[in-house]
Amino acid sequence: MRSYAELVEIINVMKYVRNIDLNNVEALRKSPYVCNGCGKRAGCLKEKKVYSSKYADDCYRELLSSSREGINQTPESIQRMNDILTPLIKKGQSISHIYATHADELGCSKRTTYTYIDEGVFDVRNIDLRRKVKYKKRKKATETSAKDRSYRKGHNYEDFRKVLEKKPDANIVEMDCVEGNKKSQKVLLTLTFRRTNLMLIFLLGSQTQDKVKGVFDWMESKLGLEVFKKMFEIVLTDGGGEFSDRVGLETSLEGSRRTTLYYCDPYAFWQKGCCEKNHEYIRYVRKKGSTFDDLTQRKVTLLANHINNAKRDSLNGHSPFELSQMLLDERLLKAMGLKKISPDEVRLTPELLG
Repeated sequence: MRSYAELVEIINVMKYVRNIDLNNVEALRKSPYVCNGCGKRAGCLKEKKVYSSKYADDCYRELLSSSREGINQTPESIQRMNDILTPLIKKGQSISHIYATHADELGCSKRTTYTYIDEGVFDVRNIDLRRKVKYKKRKKATETSAKDRSYRKGHNYEDFRKVLEKKPDANIVEMDCVEGNKKSQKVLLTLTFRRTNLMLIFLLGSQTQDKVKGVFDWMESKLGLEVFKKMFEIVLTDGGGEFSDRVGLETSLEGSRRTTLYYCDPYAFWQKGCCEKNHEYIRYVRKKGSTFDDLTQRKVTLLANHINNAKRDSLNGHSPFELSQMLLDERLLKAMGLKKISPDEVRLTPELLG
């Protein structure tokens, strides 16, 4: 049993400790908020707050590492992402195309999606992604015999660049042919509008000057000379024999000039890079070494529509068809049978053409 004097002393000590704690709290609410710089720190009996740079850095490093470990998703969100990605990738759609329409639903960046696929989180694997396939080493260019290149005089790539300096807003169309295997007689003639990446594809019975000129004549008759001249102001192509009839391609059905052709330097395929890039989409559907003899123009137009409706990072998440609706003549799209396809219906696999 404590005496009255002992109880009074205990109460006074408790009041003193409480006042110390309250005073300490008030002091630590002001700058510098810690006791590091206090001169009374050595003999102080109050509760202390000390900043340690080493401890803070260790905590930061641990958090930095742990935050990147594992998958920052719930099983439900992973399943939701898988339900969106898997069927669309199986259709041959690129991650860029999918994100152009489903970014909000997926809820993570494209880089993270690639990481999840690499780690086997979804039903699709790296083999289902076209860009994961390595390119074959390019063959060294072989020496060719001298040819008559008089048709190129004044129409070489250097001349083309000089024209662009004077007319930077000119409508430029890149032209090329895509060949099948050695047994295939039919080839694909492609015309790509630089401004929008829209690609027209025509099925030719053979890779000859007459067949290419026939396409130009047909387009002029469908569009009218004035629209043709506006849309195909300048055509840039390579030195293939099927394009060597420059005068014939430049001359309209009534005998006037309808376009101007220029030719890339030999083996400089990058000078018409838009066209070459679009050819990759063709190869997604018809692999290199396959035949084109079973194709019809209807199937080729279907192929063009699916390629032109694929959304791309280079077009800021838009498709070539969407840009063409704003920048090209509507009569061109209608005459060539080009139309809009729902983003989720875009298919770029061999199954598209059967």
